Amino acid sequence: MKRRDFIKASVAGTALLSVPTILTTSCSTPAPKEKNDTPLKLSFQSGTTGKEEYAEKFDVMESLGIEGFEPGGRELLENASKIEAALRGRNIKVSAICAGFDGFILAEDPAVKAEFDSTYRELLAAAGQFGSTGVIMVPAFNHQEPCKAHNQATRDYLVEELAKLGEFALQHNTTVILEPLNRNEAFYLRLVSDAAAICRDCNCAGVKCMGDFWHMQEETSDYAAFMAAGKEYLQHVHMASRGQRRMPGEDGDKDNYVDGFRALKEMGYDKYVSFECGSDGDRAQTVPAAVALLREQWAKA
Repeated sequence: MKRRDFIKASVAGTALLSVPTILTTSCSTPAPKEKNDTPLKLSFQSGTTGKEEYAEKFDVMESLGIEGFEPGGRELLENASKIEAALRGRNIKVSAICAGFDGFILAEDPAVKAEFDSTYRELLAAAGQFGSTGVIMVPAFNHQEPCKAHNQATRDYLVEELAKLGEFALQHNTTVILEPLNRNEAFYLRLVSDAAAICRDCNCAGVKCMGDFWHMQEETSDYAAFMAAGKEYLQHVHMASRGQRRMPGEDGDKDNYVDGFRALKEMGYDKYVSFECGSDGDRAQTVPAAVALLREQWAKA
């Protein structure tokens, strides 16, 4: 080989060997993103459909593929046999039970606290009988007085009392569900992360928390709020429009839940997303439209 040809061949070979690895792999096809098949399990509170009789409520729910029914606590106790009979043979289960007890856990008055203890435990027992995911509670609404001071001692007391309730709940195969609210309704507990931290400190599998898209306007991020609780503590979700607390979609572009839904899907959330809202329109139209909107956004998340 002539010297000049040898040099050309050597330079070309060296150039090929010196090309960074990233260039040889940059045109490869990226791995497809794994599809998330976490299902959306929707639930209705008792008044969502606008129907009076349980059979009528459940007929509408079945037609829309709704899997959960969230009764109020007093409603469940007063109508247990009717609800049980109307649910028989249907693909609908009792999801969470929304409050319905007397008194409150942070009451200064011992009589009010005792009233809470007895009535809340009664609901936990009923929740267990219906296979419910838990009984929702707020530690103290702003209007409930006299209330223990908002300080560390009160938090410590709350953790201790909740742990006792959580153990009772586990005996009945259900849970206590803490609900954070916006500051206009309950200043004591406003953020999902705070509720999750209380659950952690209780160190009891019977104490869980929830998020409510309406109240979560206190949060800086729906995604971060749900992720702060994670699958370990998040037991329930409430749903409403984000302007007037109506059916999702009635407040237009404000009603975007994709960020929060993405968190729920990523964590494999397998509990219920339950409607807690009114409607300014004809529920025969607004309810199916809301269900369709949520399923559409869940698919996008």
